[in-house]
Amino acid sequence: MQNNIPNIVVLDGNAVNPGDISWEPISSIGSFTLYPRSTQEQAIERAKNADIVINNKVKLDEYVLSRLPHVKYIGLLSTGYDVVDIEYAKSKGIVVCNVPAYSSRSVAQLTIALLLELVMNVGGHSQSVHQGDWAKCPDFCYWLGDIIELDGKTIGLVGYGSIGRYVAKIARSLGMRVLAYNRSGQVDENAQYAPLDKLLAESDIVSLHCPLNEDSRQMIGSTALSKMKEGSYLINTARGGLVVEKDVVEALDSGKLAGYAGDVLAQEPPSVGNILAGHPKAVITPHIAWASVSARERLLGVASQNIKSFLAGKPINQVN
Repeated sequence: MQNNIPNIVVLDGNAVNPGDISWEPISSIGSFTLYPRSTQEQAIERAKNADIVINNKVKLDEYVLSRLPHVKYIGLLSTGYDVVDIEYAKSKGIVVCNVPAYSSRSVAQLTIALLLELVMNVGGHSQSVHQGDWAKCPDFCYWLGDIIELDGKTIGLVGYGSIGRYVAKIARSLGMRVLAYNRSGQVDENAQYAPLDKLLAESDIVSLHCPLNEDSRQMIGSTALSKMKEGSYLINTARGGLVVEKDVVEALDSGKLAGYAGDVLAQEPPSVGNILAGHPKAVITPHIAWASVSARERLLGVASQNIKSFLAGKPINQVN
């Protein structure tokens, strides 16, 4: 650091802020250089003199970090930190901090939006009207498929952290019974704890809110799907790797699942022709649950405080 002014480099700013919110919470801290996106090789060149690297999706493994001799701090603009080689960073004295729970309300909001789309088909009906179908209809109204009332239905939440708790609160307000499964077995007044098999068997809608790890990877495949109700719904706003996509497609084709809604896929962006992204009974959004303006402003605010705390010698939200 020159004259105690940190050299801050943002490697992939467009992933979080394409220009619709201010970088001031971070740019005001020191010398600031912003790149919209970077490859690993570009990251090595661009951050070679950086004291602080701000990153979202660029893979900072040993190959990259070993070529960044001045870096003392990596600030992640995300909750997940699997893009950084945490152990190597620790061995080199590099502090790595994340931003936890900044988007819980926004993710819960999209979860409910996807649920309502599955049972109401708002988008499909609107498209039909835009195409002129209502103007041609001999009756005063029509519907394109079953419209499901949620009052009295059971929603099962796999994972019951801050997002699951917000979803449960909203679901209860819609008159739904809420089951929740998590490792700790701890729930609140808005949900009833249930073992996973019981949750799968009794839920009309199953919604995933757990982290992706070796225990949860592909947890929803043919075996889990076979335990679900005939004609039930599955929602995934957590991680694409929690489900076996081909098994979900088979369940949609057979009618085991009446519909699937997801904000995530196993590969992002998906390859052209992804079987789940193109399925007529699937509603897929491009990983936007976290991306509300409020959530992203909150993200930059916490990331700024992380940097200031590090510079003061008292790191917060450190993951290594």
